[in-house]
Amino acid sequence: MSEAVTQLTETLFTQLQGETFALLATVDAETQGPTSTAISWVYAVNPGTLRFVVDHRSRLVRNILANPQVTLTVFGGEKVYAVNGTAVVAQDPLQDVPFKMCCFDVEVEAVRNALFYGAHLSSPPVYTRMLDLRAAETLDGQVMSAMKKA
Repeated sequence: MSEAVTQLTETLFTQLQGETFALLATVDAETQGPTSTAISWVYAVNPGTLRFVVDHRSRLVRNILANPQVTLTVFGGEKVYAVNGTAVVAQDPLQDVPFKMCCFDVEVEAVRNALFYGAHLSSPPVYTRMLDLRAAETLDGQVMSAMKKA
Protein backbone atom coordinates (compact mmCIF):
# COMPACT_ATOMS: atom_id res chain seq x y z
CA MET A 1 0.00 0.00 0.00
CA SER A 2 1.12 3.49 -0.66
CA GLU A 3 0.95 6.54 1.54
CA ALA A 4 -2.45 8.26 1.75
CA VAL A 5 -3.25 11.62 0.23
CA THR A 6 -6.27 13.71 1.20
CA GLN A 7 -7.65 14.50 -2.26
CA LEU A 8 -8.37 12.69 -5.49
CA THR A 9 -5.57 12.64 -8.01
CA GLU A 10 -6.20 14.51 -11.26
CA THR A 11 -6.52 11.19 -13.11
CA LEU A 12 -9.02 9.80 -10.62
CA PHE A 13 -10.98 13.09 -10.55
CA THR A 14 -11.26 13.00 -14.37
CA GLN A 15 -12.37 9.37 -14.35
CA LEU A 16 -15.09 10.21 -11.81
CA GLN A 17 -16.70 12.81 -14.08
CA GLY A 18 -18.66 10.01 -15.79
CA GLU A 19 -20.22 6.68 -14.88
CA THR A 20 -17.71 4.51 -13.04
CA PHE A 21 -17.90 1.06 -11.50
CA ALA A 22 -17.03 1.23 -7.80
CA LEU A 23 -17.44 -0.77 -4.62
CA LEU A 24 -19.05 0.99 -1.66
CA ALA A 25 -18.11 -0.40 1.75
CA THR A 26 -20.25 0.48 4.76
CA VAL A 27 -20.81 -0.84 8.27
CA ASP A 28 -24.03 -2.90 8.40
CA ALA A 29 -26.52 -1.19 10.71
CA GLU A 30 -27.83 -4.50 12.07
CA THR A 31 -24.75 -6.72 12.38
CA GLN A 32 -22.10 -3.98 12.77
CA GLY A 33 -20.00 -5.97 10.30
CA PRO A 34 -18.47 -4.74 7.05
CA THR A 35 -20.47 -4.94 3.83
CA SER A 36 -19.61 -4.03 0.25
CA THR A 37 -21.87 -3.29 -2.72
CA ALA A 38 -21.13 -2.46 -6.36
CA ILE A 39 -22.45 0.93 -7.52
CA SER A 40 -22.06 2.98 -10.69
CA TRP A 41 -23.61 6.36 -9.90
CA VAL A 42 -20.49 8.03 -8.54
CA TYR A 43 -19.34 11.56 -9.36
CA ALA A 44 -16.43 13.72 -8.20
CA VAL A 45 -17.80 17.14 -7.29
CA ASN A 46 -14.27 18.39 -6.68
CA PRO A 47 -10.98 16.71 -5.63
CA GLY A 48 -12.15 16.65 -1.99
CA THR A 49 -15.77 15.54 -2.45
CA LEU A 50 -17.33 12.45 -3.99
CA ARG A 51 -21.06 12.14 -4.59
CA PHE A 52 -23.02 8.94 -5.08
CA VAL A 53 -26.64 7.90 -5.39
CA VAL A 54 -28.35 4.74 -4.20
CA ASP A 55 -31.93 3.51 -4.32
CA HIS A 56 -33.74 4.64 -1.19
CA ARG A 57 -34.83 1.05 -0.47
CA SER A 58 -31.20 -0.09 -0.25
CA ARG A 59 -29.71 -1.18 3.07
CA LEU A 60 -26.88 1.19 2.24
CA VAL A 61 -29.03 4.18 3.21
CA ARG A 62 -29.71 2.76 6.69
CA ASN A 63 -26.08 1.72 7.07
CA ILE A 64 -24.74 5.19 6.25
CA LEU A 65 -27.26 6.98 8.44
CA ALA A 66 -26.21 4.74 11.35
CA ASN A 67 -22.46 5.02 10.64
CA PRO A 68 -21.32 7.55 8.02
CA GLN A 69 -17.79 6.15 7.60
CA VAL A 70 -17.47 4.69 4.08
CA THR A 71 -14.86 3.46 1.65
CA LEU A 72 -15.30 3.69 -2.10
CA THR A 73 -13.03 1.36 -4.04
CA VAL A 74 -12.42 2.65 -7.56
CA PHE A 75 -10.52 0.82 -10.30
CA GLY A 76 -8.61 3.40 -12.30
CA GLY A 77 -5.75 3.15 -14.74
CA GLU A 78 -3.45 0.47 -13.42
CA LYS A 79 -4.44 1.03 -9.77
CA VAL A 80 -7.14 0.19 -7.27
CA TYR A 81 -7.96 3.25 -5.16
CA ALA A 82 -9.52 3.10 -1.70
CA VAL A 83 -11.19 6.43 -0.95
CA ASN A 84 -12.12 6.79 2.72
CA GLY A 85 -14.42 9.45 4.05
CA THR A 86 -17.53 10.52 5.89
CA ALA A 87 -20.84 10.50 4.02
CA VAL A 88 -23.64 13.02 4.54
CA VAL A 89 -27.01 13.27 2.84
CA ALA A 90 -26.79 15.82 0.02
CA GLN A 91 -30.36 15.44 -1.24
CA ASP A 92 -33.16 13.11 -0.15
CA PRO A 93 -34.96 12.33 -2.30
CA LEU A 94 -32.87 13.15 -5.35
CA GLN A 95 -34.85 15.52 -7.57
CA ASP A 96 -35.77 14.95 -11.24
CA VAL A 97 -35.46 11.15 -11.26
CA PRO A 98 -38.35 8.66 -11.60
CA PHE A 99 -37.46 6.62 -8.48
CA LYS A 100 -36.92 7.59 -4.86
CA MET A 101 -33.14 7.79 -4.47
CA CYS A 102 -30.83 9.20 -1.86
CA CYS A 103 -27.81 11.31 -2.80
CA PHE A 104 -24.76 11.35 -0.50
CA ASP A 105 -21.65 13.49 -0.45
CA VAL A 106 -18.42 12.03 0.89
CA GLU A 107 -15.75 14.32 2.29
CA VAL A 108 -12.54 12.64 1.15
CA GLU A 109 -10.27 11.95 4.12
CA ALA A 110 -7.75 9.58 2.52
CA VAL A 111 -6.97 8.13 -0.90
CA ARG A 112 -4.69 5.10 -1.11
CA ASN A 113 -3.52 2.68 -3.75
CA ALA A 114 -5.13 -0.50 -2.38
CA LEU A 115 -3.52 -2.89 -4.83
CA PHE A 116 -0.95 -5.25 -3.36
CA TYR A 117 2.73 -4.44 -3.75
CA GLY A 118 4.23 -4.96 -7.18
CA ALA A 119 0.90 -5.42 -8.99
CA HIS A 120 -1.03 -3.30 -11.45
CA LEU A 121 -4.35 -3.78 -13.23
CA SER A 122 -3.99 -4.91 -16.80
CA SER A 123 -7.63 -3.96 -17.42
CA PRO A 124 -10.39 -2.39 -15.33
CA PRO A 125 -13.53 -4.37 -14.45
CA VAL A 126 -16.10 -4.39 -17.24
CA TYR A 127 -19.82 -4.97 -16.77
CA THR A 128 -22.80 -5.28 -19.07
CA ARG A 129 -26.45 -4.44 -18.51
CA MET A 130 -28.77 -7.42 -18.38
CA LEU A 131 -32.03 -5.47 -18.67
CA ASP A 132 -33.44 -2.97 -21.16
CA LEU A 133 -30.33 -1.14 -22.35
CA ARG A 134 -32.21 1.94 -23.58
CA ALA A 135 -34.12 2.29 -20.28
CA ALA A 136 -30.88 1.85 -18.31
CA GLU A 137 -29.11 4.51 -20.39
CA THR A 138 -32.04 6.91 -19.91
CA LEU A 139 -32.05 6.36 -16.14
CA ASP A 140 -28.26 6.70 -15.96
CA GLY A 141 -28.49 10.03 -17.77
CA GLN A 142 -31.26 11.29 -15.47
CA VAL A 143 -29.42 10.24 -12.31
CA MET A 144 -26.04 11.67 -13.38
CA SER A 145 -27.66 14.95 -14.38
CA ALA A 146 -29.60 15.22 -11.12
CA MET A 147 -26.51 14.25 -9.10
CA LYS A 148 -24.49 17.06 -10.63
CA LYS A 149 -27.22 19.55 -9.68
CA ALA A 150 -27.74 18.27 -6.10
